Amino acid sequence: MSRIGKQPVALPDGVTASISGQTLEIKGPKDSKSFTATDDVTIAIEDGQVTVTPRGKSKRARQQWGMTRTVIANMVHGAKETFKKELEINGVGYRAQMQGNTLKLNLGYSHDVDFEVPEGVTVTATKPTELVVEGHDKQLVGQVAANIRDWRRPEPYKGKGIRYKGEYIFQKEGKKK
Repeated sequence: MSRIGKQPVALPDGVTASISGQTLEIKGPKDSKSFTATDDVTIAIEDGQVTVTPRGKSKRARQQWGMTRTVIANMVHGAKETFKKELEINGVGYRAQMQGNTLKLNLGYSHDVDFEVPEGVTVTATKPTELVVEGHDKQLVGQVAANIRDWRRPEPYKGKGIRYKGEYIFQKEGKKK
């Protein structure tokens, strides 16, 4: 086991934290978030650090311990900076463009795909074949990027589809005559 929960989360300059019951509120220059922890863990703020401790030795308490610490670390990072996922679109005629708050995707279907970008996330089409998903909530940024990718996942023969930047797609060999 990694015991990630043992490590305290340091609060950088400009980021403050407050606790009321099981709810932790993080405020920073760019964003403010709140997180309600389960009853399996306790959260404490000491010396500019947030610590998480389990309330028992059950398997669930140990699982929540590490998960809660990681969520808090992501909230602290998101309060000061943004998270970013980059997507690449490969394929003849495949492209994307932003129209207001809607991402319009041409992915080889008989119709264009309109993807509504949720609040808290910004999507920019730097090129017709490159997308950048940014936001202060790591989970939301990753989920939006995964939802966009799900419209046309990369296929293993030609590699056509939407992939994360730097993602390796295993290329299969086609049928031989």
